Amino acid sequence: MKIVIIDYGAGNIQSIKFAIQRLGFKAHLTNDVQEIQNADKVIFPGVGEASSAMKKLTGSGLDKVIPHLKQPVLGICLGMQLMCHSSEEGNTKGLGIFDLDVVRFPLSVKVPQIGWNQISDLKSDLFRNIPETSHIYLVHSFYAPIGKETIATSEYALPYSAALGKDNFYGTQFHPEKSSAVGAHILQNFLDLR
Repeated sequence: MKIVIIDYGAGNIQSIKFAIQRLGFKAHLTNDVQEIQNADKVIFPGVGEASSAMKKLTGSGLDKVIPHLKQPVLGICLGMQLMCHSSEEGNTKGLGIFDLDVVRFPLSVKVPQIGWNQISDLKSDLFRNIPETSHIYLVHSFYAPIGKETIATSEYALPYSAALGKDNFYGTQFHPEKSSAVGAHILQNFLDLR
């Protein structure tokens, strides 16, 4: 299986690469369009600020490539947020894969939310054999509201989308690569998707 992690200068790529290795697979870091298009699985990571990350994607032309991929694609954290229609962070236009607008947590809430939280309302093969209220690890100040593409929820002052899914595209607000055995199981489920 050819697993690609999109390397566009805004990712937590080493921790994801090591998490995939622990599952017995090798992941290749690349920004090469042909390699990404020919991969069996694509992981779209993201750490940092939305508008600068989107500029990097646009500068490399990957903003035109990612929405048209046909294989399973997993966006992680900022990667998931960039797959949405837009983000309040930096007034950023996203890739438009998920029909949601990312917004900031209310000013009354301490941000970022850092640490362990629970996920529930699990839908999708991404969460096969994952128990409701499992704990996952998050670091974020912005969130995607609940919508028709929500496949897992969490709560921090209010309910929000912990994961999204549409066709061959999946996104997790949390970091599966930092979420212990539960996160490893979710990554394995992603690799098992057809």
